[in-house]
Amino acid sequence: MPAIASGTPTHLARAWLWLGVMALIGSGLLAVLLVLSRTPGIQDVFPLKDLFRAALVVHVDLSVAVWFMAFAAVIWSAVGTASLTWLGWVGFGLAALGTALMTVSPFFPGAEPMLNNYIPVLKQPLFFASIWTFAAGSSLTVLRALVTTWPQRPLAEPLLLGAFLGAIAALLALGAFYVSWAQVPWVEGMIYYEVLFWGGGHTLQFQHALLMVVAWLWIAAQLGRPSRVSARALSVLFLVAALPLLAVPAIYLWVPVGSLPHMELFAKLMLWGHPYMGPLILLGALSLWRLRGLPTDLDGPARSALLASFILFALGGVLGYLIEGVNVVIPAHYHGSTVGVTLAFMGLAYVLLPKLGFNRPAGRMAIWQPYVYGAGQLLHVLGLAWSGGYGVQRKVAGADQLLTTLPQKIGMGMMGLGGLIAVIGGLMFVLVCLKAMSRRSGR
Repeated sequence: MPAIASGTPTHLARAWLWLGVMALIGSGLLAVLLVLSRTPGIQDVFPLKDLFRAALVVHVDLSVAVWFMAFAAVIWSAVGTASLTWLGWVGFGLAALGTALMTVSPFFPGAEPMLNNYIPVLKQPLFFASIWTFAAGSSLTVLRALVTTWPQRPLAEPLLLGAFLGAIAALLALGAFYVSWAQVPWVEGMIYYEVLFWGGGHTLQFQHALLMVVAWLWIAAQLGRPSRVSARALSVLFLVAALPLLAVPAIYLWVPVGSLPHMELFAKLMLWGHPYMGPLILLGALSLWRLRGLPTDLDGPARSALLASFILFALGGVLGYLIEGVNVVIPAHYHGSTVGVTLAFMGLAYVLLPKLGFNRPAGRMAIWQPYVYGAGQLLHVLGLAWSGGYGVQRKVAGADQLLTTLPQKIGMGMMGLGGLIAVIGGLMFVLVCLKAMSRRSGR
């Protein structure tokens, strides 16, 4: 397992973990409104349709863009050196400021929601300021990570290499965002933002997947079941998984940004590139298999999270190949995949809390939290997938869903129930973390 140096690495990792937890709190509160606005029966009692779209934008950005980048920074800070301390704190400060501005932006006038993929936006000056500020902080953080996580022995330090390759993916994603912003011609409407975030959004998925596997292997090692694959072989598998990232600059250089071929090539990059992760995913499955019979102890929460993460991520991957048309199978796919990553990060958070000087996550709530969150999300995803098979469209709420058949209502009812259970599971994670982080262990 990577050793966490005292001083700057520990302090920065603590700060980013706090930011990630705060983002989840805000996202969870908004998730309650999202679930209620789509649940049959409740949606007719509480007229939440007008709030749905604005809440959805900030919910997605907090739970995906902010949480994922914050926890990526936790990993990079924890495994990296203490170099460039000032850059780390400036990056964190800008990211925290951007997150705060994003959280309050819906309460200011003119917040017109654009429900484009990956990073939805509110057409409003304060929200745009929040995105630019957070992007600036993230960029500085990634640049520092490239320096501090550079593996001196890349074939002997696979988890450090995985973290470094995740930073490479983040750099390419941010570069894609900036290039798209500079080159995509302005057009009024959602299509502009869809194209703007298309290339970088697809690239970010490689960052998340690489760091998810880092989290899996770190958790397994903490539980006393490190991978039986040699460090050299595991490093090679990480390099293979990152190979599709070479296509990102090639697509931007050879195809006009924003053109139909540009968008099609990134869609194919997702389809053809993620199978390169296959051997690493298999290692995750083998790590789970080796945990059979392991007694429940203080590391039980991490084990629970590892199991739930693998199930949700695998389900999301399968659903990705079943998408036909623009319906709620699409959010079923990305909810499964992104929740798989979230659960991996939750599990690693449980491992890192005592290593960062906080108390251990203990008690039944900590052990059951990943199961509650994972089961809720599983029901949520299956409900969406079921409803999508019966034609329920995505990104609509209330009466606009046109739930006319019993199977549609059953599926969306499952979605609503699963979503509420998942909100409870997310709240449990926040409570477990806050309890552990409220006291220092003396490190």
